[in-house]
This record gives sequence, C-alpha cells and structure tokens, in this order.
Amino acid sequence: MTLVAGIDSSTQSCKVVIRDADTGALVREGRAMHPPGTEVHPRVWWDAMQVALGEAGGLDDVAAVSIAAQQHGMVCLDESGAVVRDALLWNDTRSAAAATELVDELGGAHAWAELVGSVPVASFTVTKLRWLRDHEPGNAARTAAVCLPHDWLSWQLAGSPGLDALVTDRSDASGTGYWSPATGTYRRDVLRLALGHEPALPTVLGPADQGGHAAAAVLGPGMGDNAGAALGIGASAGDVVISIGTSGVVSAVFPRSTADATGFVAGFASATGDFLPLVCTLNAARVLDAAAAVLGIGHDELSRLALSAPPGADGMVLVPYFEGERTPNRPDSTASLHGMTLSTMTPAHLARAAVEGLLCALADGLDALVEQGVPLERALLVGGGARSRAVRELAPAILGCPVAVPAPGEYVADGAARQAAWVAGGEPSPPSWKLGDIGEFHAAPLPHVRDQYAAVRDQTA
Repeated sequence: MTLVAGIDSSTQSCKVVIRDADTGALVREGRAMHPPGTEVHPRVWWDAMQVALGEAGGLDDVAAVSIAAQQHGMVCLDESGAVVRDALLWNDTRSAAAATELVDELGGAHAWAELVGSVPVASFTVTKLRWLRDHEPGNAARTAAVCLPHDWLSWQLAGSPGLDALVTDRSDASGTGYWSPATGTYRRDVLRLALGHEPALPTVLGPADQGGHAAAAVLGPGMGDNAGAALGIGASAGDVVISIGTSGVVSAVFPRSTADATGFVAGFASATGDFLPLVCTLNAARVLDAAAAVLGIGHDELSRLALSAPPGADGMVLVPYFEGERTPNRPDSTASLHGMTLSTMTPAHLARAAVEGLLCALADGLDALVEQGVPLERALLVGGGARSRAVRELAPAILGCPVAVPAPGEYVADGAARQAAWVAGGEPSPPSWKLGDIGEFHAAPLPHVRDQYAAVRDQTA
C-alpha cells in the first residue's frame, strides 16, 4: 500500500491525514493548535506541524506529501532566509487604507480586475506589503523574498535549501494580488508599486508538479486552503462549495478566469489547473459562537432555539460584521441587530437572527458567483459551521438551492493528500476517491428573509 500525506495548516490549527494513495482510505491522522491572533511568527506553524505529524506517525513510510494552508499571509525573508517579522495573516485588516491607495494608484477597480482577476482588499498580500513599506521601512528594505504560509512550510520540509528553491502553486499565487490567473504570470510591476522594490518570489508550479523532497517523500506543489477543500470534496461543475469556518467561503471550480470589478468575486485559480472564483467573508462560524455565548448555551441548544422561531424572526435581523468585513469591503464595520421589539427580544428570535444573518451573508456571495456565470445546481456545505442542525436545515431556504452536506471531515487536508497521490502516481488527473455519506436538504425558498436582510445590510457602517 502506497501512503500519502495531506497537511492543512489553517488559521486555527494544523491537521495531518495519512491516506492510501489508491483508495483514499484514512490510515492515520494528527492535529495541533495554532495560537490566536492576526500576526504570528511562522515558526509556530512549523512547531504545530511537527506535533501533528508526530501524532500521525510521521512521514518515514510516506511516498508523497502536500501542504494546503491559509491564503494571503505575508511571510517576508531576508537574504539568508530568516523571517524578517511576524507574518501578517489574511484576517489582519491594518492594511485596509493601503488597499484603497493601491486601487487608486493603479487606475481603479476595473484595472485591478483585468490585471490580476481581483480587486485587492486588506486580506491580500499585496496590501500588506504596501503597509510594510509605509510603516516598517527597515523591515521592507530587509525583505529579499516574499512567500505564503504553505510556500514557507514546504520550503522548511525540504530543508530550506535557498531562496531560489521557494515554490508555490497557482491557487495560492492568485491570492497575492500580484499574480494573474488569466496569464499565469507574476505582475512584478504591481509588486514594485506595493513594496518599492522587487523581492524574489516562489516559482509557480503546475497542479501535479514536484516541489522538491522531504527526506524520502516527494513534495507536491501545495495549494491554498479553499482550493484544497474543493479538491478534497471532489467538487464538479454545478457544485458551489460553501465553507463555514473561521471565514466564510463561497467558491466553485470553473473553466475560465473571472474579473469582477465590483470586488465581490476574487478570480482565483484552482488546484486542478482550472479556476476558482471565490467570495470570502470574515464572519462565519464565529457568528454562531457569539450568539451561543451571549445566550449562555451550547450549539445544539442554539439550533433548537433557532428552529423554534418563525422564519425571519418576526423582523429581527443580525448583520454579522463582528470582525469588520471583507465582502462587502467594510474592514472597520461592526455587527448590528435590527428589529428589536419587546416581542422579539427572546433567545429564540436572537438565535434565529444569528443563523439567518450568517446564511444571508453567504447567499450574497452565492449570488455574486452566479452573476459571473458560475452554474449552480447544489451547494456543498462544509466546515465547522455545517455541523449546526439549524444551518443545515435553513440553508436551502436562504440560499435558494438544494444543499448537500458531506460527513464531517478534514477536506482541506484531504485535498492536499489527493494532490500528493496525484504527484506520486504521475497520472494526468487526480485519483478518484469515494466521498463518504452525504446528507441532502431541501426547503422552499424564503425570499422575504433575504429581502429584510438586504434592507438593513447597507445601513451597517
């Protein structure tokens, strides 16, 4: 039996799966937590990965390994390969003003959409580089190379052989703001505009290219976490993947690149050689956490209360921008609760408003994908938030389409493992692994819930 390893280095933790390359059967797994925050030293990812790998039995008997990781994070290296400063993560919004400046300097949103497929917001690496130039010029001057979290981890696994050995993949490169999915090339002029000089960048590999070796194991090119989830779940035409984790992500594998000048849809690349138009929100599963915390209950009780309240919560609406928001681009916004009356100030109404607010924000993203021509037959719901019974049962009514919920799993790590098997096998396409049980949910649409959410959404500053 040939074994492959998939690693998911997410915002919150590191997960490792060891699978049979032919069947996808799970053999071993491990996990370790990351510290909270929006900037961390990359060494903590490495340390957590060593713990997770140890728990999973290591890589000594593994033929290939690939790493999927959180996108956008800025990792700056000096000429010797040392980390210049703590990495700024995707959810660090300090570069919001830098994003606005860059959009204006390059000629506006349409120009950015045409150049790199996306209009940068604070999440994008390019905006963090501009922030570094303006606020930490010494660190900016020391920066000889810039890479992303999965690039740095793969480089470490390979023994950090030199800056010229840094590699990345199309999916993660497309989230930097200085690589074009449409042309498959870096926009080094954009990089210079942001940082003031041109550091070394990782070589962008194809989806099944080898990225080096980690001892006896071949390294895959890796991928961004969203591309990893799509590959791990086996998304096909007509499927829109909705991930409810730390962030909310609505994405779909698509045969052509997109360029949405509104900034709603990021024109990313997939892990399979196609494209991955994507909408990302900053607020997702933690909306449920916040509602459960304020009510002093667990998630099962939150679901029970939400499902006991009427659709639309009798006019109570939660706009869930607790951590600012990326889509729409409102980095300084806060959450707001509307429609509070003596009759709606009940735990059930608040629980219902929280679930509906979360789903309405994701439904806005789904609408934006459809407007870009993405076909929609069903939504595949994954991530921690998909374990909520209320989310599963209300999703088809709010999203307006059938919803499929695969059994809980580590789909990002599974996508990385599937890529590793692809690289190890040398086949023209990734192996076909059987997905576990899938729950199906249907419900009549509730357009009035979407309407009342839209009526107050844009009142949120």
